[in-house]
Amino acid sequence: MLRSALLVATLAPLALGCGAAPAPPTQSQNPADFVLLGGAVRTLDPARPEASAVAVRGDRIVAVGTDADVRAFIGPETRVERLSGGAVIPGLVDGHCHLHGLGAALESLDVRGKKSPEDIARLVAVEAKGRAPGEWITGRGWDQNLFTPAAFPTHDPLDAASPDHPVALERIDGHALWANAAALRLAGIDAKTADPPGGRILRDSMGAPTGVFIDNAMDLVTAKMPGEPPAVIERRILRAAERALSLGLTGVHEMGIGDATVAVYRKLAAEGRLPIRVYAYLAGGPSLSTLSQRKPDVDPQGTAMFVLRGVKLFADGALGSRGAALLAPYADEPKSVGISIADRKTLTDAARIVADAGFQLAVHAIGDRANRDVLDAYAALGEGRARALRFRVEHAQVLAPEDIPRFAALGVLASMQPTHATSDMPWAPARLGPDRLRGAYAWRSLQNVGARLVFGSDFPVEETSPLLGLWAAISRKDPSGAPPDGFMPEESLTLDEALAAFTAGPAYASFTEATHGRIAPGYVADLTVFAGALAADRSLLDAKIDRVIVGGKVAFGAAIPKPEAP
Repeated sequence: MLRSALLVATLAPLALGCGAAPAPPTQSQNPADFVLLGGAVRTLDPARPEASAVAVRGDRIVAVGTDADVRAFIGPETRVERLSGGAVIPGLVDGHCHLHGLGAALESLDVRGKKSPEDIARLVAVEAKGRAPGEWITGRGWDQNLFTPAAFPTHDPLDAASPDHPVALERIDGHALWANAAALRLAGIDAKTADPPGGRILRDSMGAPTGVFIDNAMDLVTAKMPGEPPAVIERRILRAAERALSLGLTGVHEMGIGDATVAVYRKLAAEGRLPIRVYAYLAGGPSLSTLSQRKPDVDPQGTAMFVLRGVKLFADGALGSRGAALLAPYADEPKSVGISIADRKTLTDAARIVADAGFQLAVHAIGDRANRDVLDAYAALGEGRARALRFRVEHAQVLAPEDIPRFAALGVLASMQPTHATSDMPWAPARLGPDRLRGAYAWRSLQNVGARLVFGSDFPVEETSPLLGLWAAISRKDPSGAPPDGFMPEESLTLDEALAAFTAGPAYASFTEATHGRIAPGYVADLTVFAGALAADRSLLDAKIDRVIVGGKVAFGAAIPKPEAP
């Protein structure tokens, strides 16, 4: 097929006679609001993978081509930016994160990377000095795998640091909570408190709670914590959105939020104050009983700033806290196969409720048992139903080899987070053993069987920058470059494949693949612009975000300058 040098979309209808061809664009007919010239444009459009210039009018891309091509769209009021080789890609989207959770994390105690319970307790003691007696101290980020020995902590160090303040610190993955004695007293938790379904209270040799709560057991403590007023939710969302934009994201898939948070998002969007696109999933559980009374949002033009179309559920916990549900016992804890938060029947019933209501279902599944249960539940819906509703598995972290082709066969989206692999690699082999490890973090294997990948970070579990995820996906190394040959390097992706999983993948998952995920005429002008070129090497981590454009407007970075006066 012959193609012209210039790809053009005219958004207004043209009245053409039979067999007539449209006249070539002129400045007076088709001026753009702004153009980007002299760039390294990675369009992710198979029809034209590379270009040097882009023209935008309103919220749409109207031309992609060479500088000479796109200059035809420069009018007297057109703003022009000369990129000097800077990269332009479709707007990066985090396909699984917690934006409101990031905002909360930015306002709480950060204990990420600390090497001992005592180090964390010292931070708590400093925090307690500025708090009124009885005020809760919250935080996030501890990881017992960094401690020596690598054992779960007890409440004793927190008691010494803060006897008069209840303390509740989430594990880095959000699937365990470490609390002090004051928090346990407020929650009424003692040796007689039973483990809830889908949760576990860690206990000492006498049966007394140690202060660590796994998965659903966390609710025993968090239910006693004060709620967030709408003004606080709004402040946290906006603060997190500012951070996400500054790191190159034009949109996020917000996983598992309640109605109070939904209401704040809707208010911000209605007032034109939500600066980043949010495709949201309602927290499941109690909401399922009333789901039939709700309607999913739809966004046929791909222009909405907030869309609530999905429901998020949990099948199991996390690998780091040994809560992931496995088909065989943990290699480093032979008496445990993890925690099934929802069994196969529960998942099957829930999937049918969600499907009947017309919503999209996303289920957290990390262990191979949990992943199999979710796939079985989706298959039980009947031929093609999960595919039509674009049901998802969140994390898909440890898979039995025979289950990998089922993602493509069922049309189930594999929503994965590349930095989970590089964060987990120091201890995942011990948890899983060498044979089972071969089905873990298997991006290449899933892609090779035709499954659709949707990449994200799960922030604030991991760091927010999508560049870290891109680097992990193509190198299977951490930011320091370890291990030298990569962790299971046979599962790595190319740079373009990884970019697609952060752009086209989330677009498909949000039913907006006709308007997002590539740079092409007629697509929405959500763009991530870099100061320099992108390369599939360590320099990727140092790439500077120059601008982030959402719906044709600069959401981060300097305004695009007007052309110089003649």
